[in-house]
Amino acid sequence: INLRLILVSGKTKEFLFSPSESAGDIAQFVFDNWPEEWVDESVSKAEILRLIYQGRFLHGNVTLGALGLPAGKTCVMHLVPRENLPEPNSQDQRQKSKGGSSSCCSASCAIL
Repeated sequence: INLRLILVSGKTKEFLFSPSESAGDIAQFVFDNWPEEWVDESVSKAEILRLIYQGRFLHGNVTLGALGLPAGKTCVMHLVPRENLPEPNSQDQRQKSKGGSSSCCSASCAIL
């Protein structure tokens, strides 16, 4: 599977992986083979590299094959340094704790 990884800076690099490789394997490989053109964005350890596919963080044990990625096509993922993954539905929980309202604050406004 051809994987095009995009950094936050917008820099990209393509890598070739087998469907059996996991997100953790990919992070380790990229860390071990960090591209020269990405030197300004190097990280201290592979464990903080996270893959984002279709807007979702991939856990380290998810394989490319499990994602159903098409063989022979280039798939795009973002690669970001992040210590911890966000909690599932963390934004939904914040909305519920605010009572579900979309107002900016609890104060009422009046036009004078």
